[in-house]
Order: sequence, then C-alpha cells, then structure tokens
Amino acid sequence: MNFKNPVMIAALTMAALFANTGHATSPTPPQPAAEPGYEQQAASAAQLLHKAVNAYREEGNAAFARFSRQGEFVDGDQYVYVVDENGYMLASGGPSAALIGRDITPLLDPELKEAFNSALQAPESDTVSSAEYRWMNWNDGKVERKHVFYQKVDGKTFAVGYYLPRSSETAAKALLDDAAAAIEDDAEATIARINRLDPEFNRDDLYVFVVDMDSMSMVAHGYSRRLLNIHFPDLKNRDGLRVGQQILDAVEAGEDSVTYTWPNPVTERPEEKKTLIRKVGNYLVAVGYYQEPVTE
Repeated sequence: MNFKNPVMIAALTMAALFANTGHATSPTPPQPAAEPGYEQQAASAAQLLHKAVNAYREEGNAAFARFSRQGEFVDGDQYVYVVDENGYMLASGGPSAALIGRDITPLLDPELKEAFNSALQAPESDTVSSAEYRWMNWNDGKVERKHVFYQKVDGKTFAVGYYLPRSSETAAKALLDDAAAAIEDDAEATIARINRLDPEFNRDDLYVFVVDMDSMSMVAHGYSRRLLNIHFPDLKNRDGLRVGQQILDAVEAGEDSVTYTWPNPVTERPEEKKTLIRKVGNYLVAVGYYQEPVTE
C-alpha cells in the first residue's frame, strides 16, 4: 500500500478512527487525559477541536473554508477535518484536503466499511470522544501512534489529533514484564520471536533486547539485526559511549535502569533513552523508552 498517497492516508485514517470501538467520552470542552509528556499536545488538540465546533455553530458550513486553509485551524501537525454521515469529506487542513467533496467510503478496505458506515450513523451527542490508532505523520513520513478527539454535530463528525512518537514508562514496564515472563517460560522460542520482530515484543518505539550473560553476546534485538551476536560490553552509541558496559555495570550494582543516548526507531533521531533492565536466569532482558527532547 502506498502510504504517501494522500487519498489513501485520509480514507484509512478516517476508517481507523471510526472503527475504534474502545473510545472514551468526556464533556465539551474535553478534559484531555494524556500520557506523561503529551499533556500539552492533548490540550492543544482538544482546544482546537472545541474552537472548530464553536466556529461551525456560529458560521455554519461557511467555517469549512477556514478549516481547510493553512492558518488559525492548523497548529503544527494538528489540523481539523470534517466528514458527513454519507462519508463525504467536507473540510481538512491536512493531506486529506485532496478528498474534500468526495465520498471516501469506496476507498476503504471491505472489512473497514461496515464499522465506518455504522459510526457515521451514530446519534449526535454533546460529548467529545477519543480514539487511538497508528498512522503516518505527514511531517516526517513515519508511522506513529495518533490520538484523536472527535465530536458529532449536525450529522457531521469533527476531528483533531496529535501524534505520540514516544511511548510511556508504563508501556515500557509492561513490555519488560511480558518479555521477562516469556524468557523465563521458553527462552529459545522467545529469542526467536524477538528477532523476527513479533509484534508482541515490538510496540511502536518500544522493543526488547536480550543478552546472554555467560557469553556476553547480544542474542536478541527487536530493532537492529546488525547488533546480533556482538560482544555486548563493546556496544557503543554514536557519541562513542560504551553503552553495553554501562548497562552491565548497572546490573552488577543492582540497579534497574540506565539512561543514555540512542536512535529512536520512529523519529530516526538520537534521543535520550531510559532502559529498564532485568536479569532472568542467565539472560539480561531490557526495554527502553525515549524521553521528550527538552526545548529552550
């Protein structure tokens, strides 16, 4: 599938949004619940949606032209998009502007059409809903998690979302728990699954790596196969820091985490990474999460 095609991006983004049945609701304006580090993005998206809904209530359909221009209803990678009950795109400040005036339903995969059509016919509500899915960030061309607030008004669904390229510490701990339990249960099979990028052990920017403490060899890595079988104490980052030895020293000292700089597989930029470590038998199991860059 061509993820750079704006028509498919828009159609499948809308489908992913409405096919998510596990959404939460909150009063208008929404009180966004965000992962640590994303409070500002959540608040900004919620505010932009509230602003768009208010503009529509004051101006009617005339507001759609304002939504679709680069200006007051576009904030970085956040923009407003609107679709009606028949599946027609009415407005968009993002790449889905290519679909304005078109029915996007025929563009959807068959399994998504039913959920999409059902959501479009849902009754109107004064509440704001939210959903999360993975999609391409048009600013960097990377597939990232996206959280969206949306609200139905006069048979039209208004939506604004923000991207989450960095997972939380809670998510990293959950993955470490799962990986450690799997290693304890069947190390050989788990190592093979990690190395073939099994989604169970590869979640957005989170991945597992495993070191055999007897041979000091990297036996599993959920992102870079070129790191397999390296002598772990010699592992360095781009700054020349011996990250492998730093991690081993932390294990020896009884610590449960290490912080260093490492490339983020989602943003593809070196970022500060906090890696959670745990010994399971003769294996070292680790999962790291990336920190939000500090801006001056």
